[in-house]
Amino acid sequence: MNQLLQNDLLIKAALSQSTERPPVWMMRQAGRFMPQYWEIKNKYNFLEMCKTPEIAADVTMLPVDLLDIDAAILFSDILVTAEAMGGDLSFEQGVGPRFSNPVRSQSDADKLQVDCLDRLQYVADAIKVIQQRLSGRIPLIGFAGAPFTILSYLVEGGSSKDFKRTKLLLNNEPQLAHYILQKIADVTIQYLNMQIDAGVNAVQLFDSWALALSWNDYRDFSHYYNKYILAGIRRTVPVISFCKGSSVFAPMMAEAHPDVISIDWNADLKNIKQTLPEGIAVQGNLDPFVLYANKPVIKEKILQLFERMRGESGFIFNLGHGIMPDIPFDNVKYAIDVVKEFRY
Repeated sequence: MNQLLQNDLLIKAALSQSTERPPVWMMRQAGRFMPQYWEIKNKYNFLEMCKTPEIAADVTMLPVDLLDIDAAILFSDILVTAEAMGGDLSFEQGVGPRFSNPVRSQSDADKLQVDCLDRLQYVADAIKVIQQRLSGRIPLIGFAGAPFTILSYLVEGGSSKDFKRTKLLLNNEPQLAHYILQKIADVTIQYLNMQIDAGVNAVQLFDSWALALSWNDYRDFSHYYNKYILAGIRRTVPVISFCKGSSVFAPMMAEAHPDVISIDWNADLKNIKQTLPEGIAVQGNLDPFVLYANKPVIKEKILQLFERMRGESGFIFNLGHGIMPDIPFDNVKYAIDVVKEFRY
């Protein structure tokens, strides 16, 4: 499919091939900083948007049409796998995701279903609609939440500041934690393979809360399962591995053999790139808070990063994490224009 793309900069960079400029997309690029997103969001609840292929396609296409980015990312949520497994998921305004049936015992864990791919068919349907609309303009990125991050939501019953219940589980009942993580990992392999079969051009694994873990706990309860997933999916498209904490965990992340590691803004990107094995690209790593700044500052910070990465093949420009909801749309558009005007 990649040879049919009119703009394949992202695919080339992900495969560590040289590009005339860094490709650009941004995590949470179809989101709450866009007035057009709210026009849709005010008509439907969040899960309805994810589960209705035409609406998911509408939202996915917003940054394609309004920002002219180099890759689209499927509009969905990392927690749809947890819901398909049996989590009673809802999204509350100002609170975030909630599971009314948290997983805190062996009997709770036993109820989690692994044979649940049919409940995620709406995602494959959305991918097909999006690819029809893109008609080869740019690549479409699919994604899934990594097992540790999904576990944390299931155990906490929602978002958490300190992950106390999750860490208690890892420390007091490690066997139960591994039992749940294995189930999530098996579902994630099926889910990503379904997305690849449906036509995505790349996939990203989001381990949003890995930063909560010590090095040894990351190795045992996160990296082990991410590596298992990357070995189990069809590697016919590039795979991007993202976690908060990648500036620390990148050397271990590389052992799972992703094509790309997405780096947070705490590290020097070139230093990380040069410590990674040959053939692993990097994605990142502008601090998203820069996008609140004045436009000359935004331009200066992006060009500083590009000068630092000059001569390095395998570089995708992105933020160290997602766009915040109150970042001015005009600033995001300007940042993307700065990237697109740049030439090595």
